[in-house]
Amino acid sequence: MKGIILAGGHGTRLLPLTKAVSKQLLPVYDKPMVYYPLSVLIECGIKEIAVIVKAGDEKPFFELLHFGQQWGVRFEYFWQNNPRGIADAFLVAEPFIGDDSVCLILGDNIFTNPEPIVAACRKFEDGYSTGASIIGYDTATPERYGVMCFSSHGRLTAIEEKPKVPKSSYAVTGVYFYDNRVIELAKELKPSARGELEITDINNTYIKEGRMHHAMLSKPMDYWLDAGTPDDLHWASSVVRSIQLEHKVKIGCPAQAAERRDKLAGVTTP
Repeated sequence: MKGIILAGGHGTRLLPLTKAVSKQLLPVYDKPMVYYPLSVLIECGIKEIAVIVKAGDEKPFFELLHFGQQWGVRFEYFWQNNPRGIADAFLVAEPFIGDDSVCLILGDNIFTNPEPIVAACRKFEDGYSTGASIIGYDTATPERYGVMCFSSHGRLTAIEEKPKVPKSSYAVTGVYFYDNRVIELAKELKPSARGELEITDINNTYIKEGRMHHAMLSKPMDYWLDAGTPDDLHWASSVVRSIQLEHKVKIGCPAQAAERRDKLAGVTTP
């Protein structure tokens, strides 16, 4: 499985902070924002990762991450001249993905506990192998996200993008697992009313075909934090600080994620 970190976009909701610095390079408490999704991919055991950035931002990302050898991974860098939505990541990184399955994670999403995502990754690779898998989260503001809709029997029936009246409180988080068909589906997309290639359209295709799997994060243990606005950025820093100090752990630390990955794989670190 290949990994993609989508770290493009203009960060307009965070202006003027993002006028000179990419959103994903801003600090979330004691680490750059991009370290958090990166650590999730590392702990999932994904070794080849595409980093998609806004054109012109390649140098600062490379100065921070290099080629990834320090964490036992390999980065390839891609850029978007004009961000066209989340699903555009599969078109930008198509040569990198090749014939593999892929995990896409958003560069401004923070998961305080990677274990449920690692479990979902293992289940996708070992049990499903085809189709797609998403992670849901019970939130007080589902209207800001793609909302999961369920039948009376609890079956996932659709995802609605930013509905005014949400049909559930479960939002789709910014980590997605897909088989290789996702490239074909991305090529067939038409821009939405807001001019974007919507990841929700791809997800709904998998749902209609009966090939979408899902898991849920469990609160209050597993926080999902979207650090895309000033308030969200402040809240994310506060949550990370609180958990780290109270539980004496590090969140979003690539070096520790690599250690846990290697320990799980039975690799002895020199």
